[in-house]
Amino acid sequence: MFHEHKSGFLVHFLTNLLTYISFGVVFYTIYAIKTNYKKQVAFENLLKEKQQAELNALKAQVNPHFLFNTLNTIYANALRKDDNTPELLLKLSDSFRYVLDKSQNDLVAIKDEIQHIRDYIHLQQERLSEKVNVSFSSEIDHEKQEIAPLLLIGFIENAFKYTSILKGTGHNINIDIKLNNNNLYFTCENPYSDSDKTVLGLDETWKKSGVGMKSTQKRLQLLYPETHELIIKQEGQKFIVLLKIEL
Repeated sequence: MFHEHKSGFLVHFLTNLLTYISFGVVFYTIYAIKTNYKKQVAFENLLKEKQQAELNALKAQVNPHFLFNTLNTIYANALRKDDNTPELLLKLSDSFRYVLDKSQNDLVAIKDEIQHIRDYIHLQQERLSEKVNVSFSSEIDHEKQEIAPLLLIGFIENAFKYTSILKGTGHNINIDIKLNNNNLYFTCENPYSDSDKTVLGLDETWKKSGVGMKSTQKRLQLLYPETHELIIKQEGQKFIVLLKIEL
């Protein structure tokens, strides 16, 4: 306004106004991006807290169910005055220790998880000695590889649960665990019959507890959202679970 310009005052005014508006838009954009970033970080933190709370709740559901199941096994053997009862009590003690201690960790060594599975299978074999034939194998290339605790036991519990209601004896349950180059491969196969399920029915506590297969699937989605593949299928009279996890 106080200096001579070749162009007219209006042109000079509009040019400066456009410059200031441009700077204003840039600064506002930076402010908006910064504000949105803070909101996104807060949202992600809330989401993580929600997932952790849900995960803790799911783990709490799994633990009591497993313990009640093993206690029933010990009780049945004690009634029969089975000579293996002391050994089963030791297995139960190890299971308590694992559930109360290791399950509080986010991750455990896979060798500990497999030992826990072995103890559970041993207890179930004692309880269902005439009903089931269990084939369990494990091939681990790195015993210290870490995995979320109590992640596979739900599938194994399910296999024993449905096999235990079948008529007859000598039903085969096949469980295989492999770890190769940080890739975990889990297979569980058990016989299945809709007719026996309908006739004998299932314990209502199993239906209402919400543990087992569904809880394990939810935990997999929370813990390994993009690095696992789960296939659950029924082929004829066989129920099959195939799981792969990139640890």
